[in-house]
Amino acid sequence: MNKDQLFQFAGIIPARYASSRFPGKPLVLIGNKTMIQRVYDQASKIIDEVWVATDDKRIFDAVTHFGGKAIMTSADHLSGTDRCAEAIKKINEETDKKLDIVVNIQGDEPFIKPEQIALLMKCFDDETVELATLIRKVEPGEDVFNPNQPKVILDSKGNAIYFSRAAIPYIRDTERSDWSKKHVFYKHIGLYAYKSETLKNITSLTRSPLEISESLEQNRWIENGYRIRTAITSWESISIDTPDDLERAKLLLKHFFKKYY
Repeated sequence: MNKDQLFQFAGIIPARYASSRFPGKPLVLIGNKTMIQRVYDQASKIIDEVWVATDDKRIFDAVTHFGGKAIMTSADHLSGTDRCAEAIKKINEETDKKLDIVVNIQGDEPFIKPEQIALLMKCFDDETVELATLIRKVEPGEDVFNPNQPKVILDSKGNAIYFSRAAIPYIRDTERSDWSKKHVFYKHIGLYAYKSETLKNITSLTRSPLEISESLEQNRWIENGYRIRTAITSWESISIDTPDDLERAKLLLKHFFKKYY
């Protein structure tokens, strides 16, 4: 692609109804809007072409009811990345639009900031970038040992070397409580963007040993030679995984938006 040609971005929001911890969560109300609509609205502030990719007619109908675009995908996908790959293929076929880069936006983060999405999109100003994701610096004293918060180490160009649920790197001759004071750790923020062809290719790869051991799909891509460019954000959105998370989100709503609506 020549430098004068602009990339066409598509925002894809994977959303499924079935969830072991919180069934039906895309359709729960936060204020007077569903969670999926709040995510859609935030993404639409920075990307013109936004779609919800779902396997459930109830979610599809809810999105089209508020004027959004939705597309049905298989119920068999193991990850949001796989769902995005099917969605962009169908969207390209049905609309004849040339969508070069897919931004995978989490459907359970209603407070995602458009500035974060823009930061991710800017990674593709470098035409060699195939994949990109967001990370956040861990503050001194912050817990780096929570296995539910993946960490990442980088090369000198800001590409991810490895993702782990463990605290990496290991800080020798230092008390664990002081690790985040002695070294800059990075936490992974689960927002991705991929060139469309790259997305097609990485979802055709078989699961890899490092992916299986960490239960982190991005390690599969690294093991197969793909470089993942990172961008640093200071904002970490709230992920709604349980009904308790939803109650906290309702409280945050009053402060996040200018008015409660």
